[in-house]
Amino acid sequence: MSNLITIGTQPKTLTFEQFLEWYPEDGRYELIDGKIFEMQPTGQHEDVTEFLVENLTTLSRKLQRRYRFPRRALVKAPSWETGYLPDVIVVNRDALKTEPLWEKAATIQNGTSIPLVVEVVSTNWENDYARKLEDYETMGISEYWIVDYLGLGGRRYIGSPKRPTLSVYKLVDGEYQVSQFREGERIESLIFPELDLTANQIFQAGK
Repeated sequence: MSNLITIGTQPKTLTFEQFLEWYPEDGRYELIDGKIFEMQPTGQHEDVTEFLVENLTTLSRKLQRRYRFPRRALVKAPSWETGYLPDVIVVNRDALKTEPLWEKAATIQNGTSIPLVVEVVSTNWENDYARKLEDYETMGISEYWIVDYLGLGGRRYIGSPKRPTLSVYKLVDGEYQVSQFREGERIESLIFPELDLTANQIFQAGK
């Protein structure tokens, strides 16, 4: 769930740099077309997110991958004055030294620094399936997961009848190719081929 934030009496359009200066120490916010949105996840949304972070972190350590999993890192998108706060972001630790905004504002702008990004769907599912998908593809992020644990997305994205679906978008020749997983199907990932989780295990996290 996301809410438009007003500054003063009217919504104010900010540049990305102004957004970084405004950003408070607590809270979770995104900037879309210069407008600030507060991210207010539900309990189940957080259960799914934490489950993924825990499993991917554990697997990365086991495999001795040089990945980080920052919870408050922003992704500066190529869209006009836009920055996202992904639910899960896997960052190549060695690439951070080439990120000009990392030390100052924990912000990543090079898609090659991000092997995998995950969005857990809430009521604003349109952004996940359209806007963010396009931006992450343009940035060259290798893999993008959309975890739609309630089956909220449009039928054009998850089919009919709508049901919980995990979509894995893999970058192939500069374009995303999608594979979808439901119920007891094992998730197939190029970034984490060793991952042994089914779609239902992720959807039912915390229950």
